[in-house]
Amino acid sequence: MRRDKVVATAADALAGVGDGASFAVGGFGLSGIPNVLIQALYETGVTGVSVVSNNCGVDGGGLGLLLAARRIARVTASYIGENKEFARQYLAGDIEVELTPQGSLAERLRAGGSGIPAFYTPAGVGTPVADGGLPLRHAPDGSVAVASPPKEVREFDGRSYVLERGITTDFALVRAAKGDRHGNLVFSKAARNFNPLAAMAGRVTVAEVEELTELDPDEVHLPGVFVQRVLVLTPEQAADKAIEKRTTS
Repeated sequence: MRRDKVVATAADALAGVGDGASFAVGGFGLSGIPNVLIQALYETGVTGVSVVSNNCGVDGGGLGLLLAARRIARVTASYIGENKEFARQYLAGDIEVELTPQGSLAERLRAGGSGIPAFYTPAGVGTPVADGGLPLRHAPDGSVAVASPPKEVREFDGRSYVLERGITTDFALVRAAKGDRHGNLVFSKAARNFNPLAAMAGRVTVAEVEELTELDPDEVHLPGVFVQRVLVLTPEQAADKAIEKRTTS
């Protein structure tokens, strides 16, 4: 019998989380983010955490909740986006930020989850991504306190490639449209962005699912081997999806 991974509460889902833990978090902006788990993480009061995510949510939403409470010590992301508090803390030296190309970030998560320690990519060659010098942390006066080191660059078939390290984290928090008791997951549309990759990178992966059901093996996007805990959302929680930007014509 395959193990039943469903947990009763969000608190149970986050058992073992402590100060200084690292998290891979799925979603993009407010699309496909694990709202309930992020709120539960906020309520635990943990601090000094490291986060790997495409971005850090928005002001007052998603990971922005932890950011505003100054619970995050370090972020690995592809862009700061339009989160003004994120930008303010970064420029003030209150938080360390590792910026990495979006495709490289996705592959670093996938590689870490696949047991691949590092890989070569052309993305970033000839820029500070490879050459070093990107500000990881600013000083209070705005100067660069800590800069990124140079990375190894090698040539293959006449083209230069930079070495990027795979990423693994203590925990991963993701959201899925459907899941079963064994942790197999299905993601919906744009929510299938960083969620499968983040789930692969976590040593303990927690998935909040909108619907618990039996899944046909052919429809599974992420196999349950990558998932340790499943939190089933209430209908109200499943329907609560914020919109980052509204466009009217």
